[in-house]
Amino acid sequence: MDRYFFISGDLDEMARVEEELENVGLTTAQIHVLSKDDEALARRNLHEVHAFMKTDVVRSSLRGAVIGVVVAISVLVFAHYSSATESIGWLPFVFLSIVLLGFCTWEGGFFGFQIPNAQFKQFEEVLAEGWHVFFVDVNERQVPLLQGVIDHHRGLKPAGVGSSSPHWVIGWQNQFQKFVHWAP
Repeated sequence: MDRYFFISGDLDEMARVEEELENVGLTTAQIHVLSKDDEALARRNLHEVHAFMKTDVVRSSLRGAVIGVVVAISVLVFAHYSSATESIGWLPFVFLSIVLLGFCTWEGGFFGFQIPNAQFKQFEEVLAEGWHVFFVDVNERQVPLLQGVIDHHRGLKPAGVGSSSPHWVIGWQNQFQKFVHWAP
């Protein structure tokens, strides 16, 4: 899946585009609006980017996990070659490895909460000027649907293509939305 970015200053037009995209078969989980004006997004009932997605927590957590794996393996290698396992056993070293892996992952995520999402950094200047970023995650079959709707809205300026959320994440979000709307 690919993520198509568009820029506009008109939130009402973005609301119309979102509605048209949903009418042709795209789901709410595929459509997002990134803006500094969260209140205006809520008034228009636009699918805004969640605060979690605005941060780099996922990527930073994965980096922390990679560092944690290296540290954990280093502890186990040290235990193997130091002969400490003969006197105290493997259990303390395995436990320490697990704790260090968890700590590095947690620390990476904590750091990621403090920095903006790397994919949205390119739009910081545009957002500061009062513009809004509209983006849609589509697969190859849905690109013509997206193009058909976007062609009717000249106020949306193309702003690039990037990598999307994995299709299974969007599928999970769709299932969750169905469950939430089904639940009494």
